[in-house]
Amino acid sequence: MTEVRTVLGPVPAGRLGAVDAHEHLFLRTPALPGDEFDDLERMVTEAGQVRASGIGTIVDLTPIGLGREPAKLAALSERSGVHVVAATGFHRDAHYPAGHWAHREPVQTLVEVMLADLERGMDGRDWQGPLPAPTPHRAGVIKLGASYQRISASEARRMAAGAEAARRTGVPVAVHCEVGTMGHEILQSLSDGGVAASRVLLAHLDRNPDPDLHADLAARGAWLLYDTVGRVKYRPESALLDLIERVVSAGHGDRVLLGTDVGRRSMLRAYGGGPGMAVLGETFAPRLAARLGQALVDQILVANPAAALTPTRG
Repeated sequence: MTEVRTVLGPVPAGRLGAVDAHEHLFLRTPALPGDEFDDLERMVTEAGQVRASGIGTIVDLTPIGLGREPAKLAALSERSGVHVVAATGFHRDAHYPAGHWAHREPVQTLVEVMLADLERGMDGRDWQGPLPAPTPHRAGVIKLGASYQRISASEARRMAAGAEAARRTGVPVAVHCEVGTMGHEILQSLSDGGVAASRVLLAHLDRNPDPDLHADLAARGAWLLYDTVGRVKYRPESALLDLIERVVSAGHGDRVLLGTDVGRRSMLRAYGGGPGMAVLGETFAPRLAARLGQALVDQILVANPAAALTPTRG
């Protein structure tokens, strides 16, 4: 298969253009009270700035139960000209209150809910019962999550379900690594479920900027998703450039992906905040090109995500 599943239908992987591999276009979660965002007009404006910066595709990693809006994602894609790859799956425990069905439903039910999103289309509900009627908007990636320095029993169940859904459909799995931890354990858990490391995107690794650890994870085949571009509260951008340079020098430039993961209303320009989603294309990509050359930028923003997002049964 050489096509990537977007909310408007399959797109040849070679036509994705530059990819922001981790964003949230509509989001609502109890873990971030008061920072939700769901206004279509504002987000069309935000996505338009991303498109103007040279990014052609946004990977929206908002999973089930966190305000995912499939119909709005499709409208945003049509109006902004940006391809959108949407997610099914489940986040870490912090995003689901005690008693939420994501904690209690059996693994096979969780699998069926994800398969419906991937094969029948998403309807945007926080699922409460029978599978929905088919829709035109299919997910193209599975999102999972682990807690800081641990994978809880509930997260392990959802990870097992996500692994089965990924194995049956061939789509990649993106996993939230809280403060960049638990990378090896996540890869082992998914491997136990039949998912190769080469199908796994480990998010937030740049919040734990350990080049030796990252080299080990890349050597196993995992994708290193550095997705706090523009988030200088974590570290200066020069530190991220240094990290990428060291990982590339170790021979793993073909495993690096980039994103900005703007997951709060207060971080969106359309809501009067910052840095905004367009910072990847506007400022970081030019700095990376100046440091390591345009060919490397093209590999990280174009070739790598095209390979990572293409479904495969292998």
